[in-house]
Amino acid sequence: MRSDRLGETLLPKKLALPVFASDALSSVAYAPDEILLTLGLAGGALAVTRSWPVALAVVAVMVVVVASYRQNVHAYPSGGGDYEVASTNLGPKAGLTVASALLVDYVLTVAVSISSGVQNAAAAFSWIRGHEVLAALVLIAALTGMNLRGVRESGKAFAIPTYLFMLTVVGMALVGLVRRTAGTLPPAESADLTLAPEPGMEQLGTLAMAFLLLRAFSSGCAALTGVEAISNGVPAFRKPKSANAATTLLLMGAIAVTMLLSMIALATWTGVKVAEDPGQQLLRDGVPVGDGYVQHTVMAQVAMSVFDGFPAGVVLVSVVTGLILVLAANTAFNGFPVLGSILARDGYLPRQLHTRGDRLAFSNGIILLAASAALLIVIYDAQVTKLIQLYIVGVFVSFTLSQIGMVRHWNRHLAVDKDVPEQRRMMRCRAINAVGAAMSGTVLVVVVLTKFTHGAGFAMAAMAGLFLLMGAISRHYRHVSQELAVPEGDTKHQMLPSRVHAIVLVSTIHRPTLRALAYASATRPSRLEAITVEVDHDATRALQGEWDRRGIPIPLKALDSPYREITRPVVDYVKSIRSGNPRDLVVVYIPQYVLGHWWEQALHNQSALRLRSRLLFTPGVMVSSVPWQLASSEGAEERMDGPVAGDVRRGGA
Repeated sequence: MRSDRLGETLLPKKLALPVFASDALSSVAYAPDEILLTLGLAGGALAVTRSWPVALAVVAVMVVVVASYRQNVHAYPSGGGDYEVASTNLGPKAGLTVASALLVDYVLTVAVSISSGVQNAAAAFSWIRGHEVLAALVLIAALTGMNLRGVRESGKAFAIPTYLFMLTVVGMALVGLVRRTAGTLPPAESADLTLAPEPGMEQLGTLAMAFLLLRAFSSGCAALTGVEAISNGVPAFRKPKSANAATTLLLMGAIAVTMLLSMIALATWTGVKVAEDPGQQLLRDGVPVGDGYVQHTVMAQVAMSVFDGFPAGVVLVSVVTGLILVLAANTAFNGFPVLGSILARDGYLPRQLHTRGDRLAFSNGIILLAASAALLIVIYDAQVTKLIQLYIVGVFVSFTLSQIGMVRHWNRHLAVDKDVPEQRRMMRCRAINAVGAAMSGTVLVVVVLTKFTHGAGFAMAAMAGLFLLMGAISRHYRHVSQELAVPEGDTKHQMLPSRVHAIVLVSTIHRPTLRALAYASATRPSRLEAITVEVDHDATRALQGEWDRRGIPIPLKALDSPYREITRPVVDYVKSIRSGNPRDLVVVYIPQYVLGHWWEQALHNQSALRLRSRLLFTPGVMVSSVPWQLASSEGAEERMDGPVAGDVRRGGA
């Protein structure tokens, strides 16, 4: 796709919702599990009585965060999102902290969503069990391929499954409500089991109980991941970008809240019980069910209960839940590459991440995200319970710093704008962001305190490492820029060399050698000579004899090499030429074969490659490769004339 077609990739709201909101919407498939799993540590009674208050607390945070981010997208529509807000209002270090947190969280989003999707799909397709890691890696590869096709194409592909998931969950909630009202809603498959507390948690004190509730709340806050993706993706919306993004945020928040509360209600009505160690914690007639018991997810158990007697409904829920969880990773596939591009533009990440590919997607960022998530899935064996512990910290770091930055943004504008109606509007916005900052900061403290030893510490270490790495990259780019800058009035770097000494490397006399000699002669250097390295005395004598016999009018010098090295004698000789006059330029011509097949490269040009790499570090030396196309390279030029990934540079949003 040409760069001037970038506008054709912009998304209407109906496509932007599945592209950017699938992460937040899909969390209904695992957030209830995490709440009930944590509460279940103290026994089934606590899970029944406290799941509602915990869910309502999560909903309250989501409402405030969504309202706060609606201010963000209006104030900062350029796509920098939390990173731009923090950098502009709190300084570069705060922005870098937010960026490192978001990058880690995007990787975890893919790993958690894909792993959860595979686990939910296993409820309907038993053949997946035992092969979760392989299935997850295949799904990541497929998702990567679709995203490399471009944002709009992936949005079209993901829209139907996302909307089908919403309709299925809401439909299941309505059917469950009707059956509950009619008294025909059957209990869940685990309802007749007793959920025993973990050893040591039978009698919890007030402080321990509060800590457990806070931990359940922090786990349930996984439902808020993905809210920030829309603020990072505002440039992908159609005009008016900010208004469309704010509307999409509101839709996402309303749908996510409705589905989360519906799932908690259905789980409570059907008596769902889940445990971190189901084989030992779940009891039947006072006896543990054992390791052979298969514990389905909350979504799967609710579906089996609501659609009792209608297996197609259970299969539909399992399939669309698996799909939406896989597609939830698409939120990260849209957010990570854009944020990576902005960071690369600002010099904090390698500049290759700033480049759009052939389909106007940030291909390098997509591939980096996929590789990182795949590595996590392999390390943690695609187990959501393990991965979820690393989750959430990053997103609340960005929430908190972003909202503090927005408060400072409004303070700055209030100090200069004296229009009374506008001041009132900004004061309302500041109040919303202040509440959001306070609530996000509180949740962040809770998450760190309750999850640090359970895996959040590793996520924080990754953020710190990424922060230091991006700082080092930025320093490198600054130093390179300073070294390459041309001071005003500087003319010494424009001076021509006093003499040009041309050297042609010769190993044998063949057509590539004669071409290199002809090219070197055509440049009319001050001095031209050919050199060979003597590693075999007889071969060198034969070369010199043929040189004289052919009457080649260029002197041939043989460099002695008692240890049979090629590179060192050449480099030492080139240095000796330059030592006499620093303004002299040495040009080394290296004949080189051009081959058509990748496997042929291993058989040729290795000495030339090592020598060229070494000479590049020698000041005042230029290296010129003189190509000779072999028969196997015929047709390669036409094959390479097509578009290459990265040819299309990033355009304006």
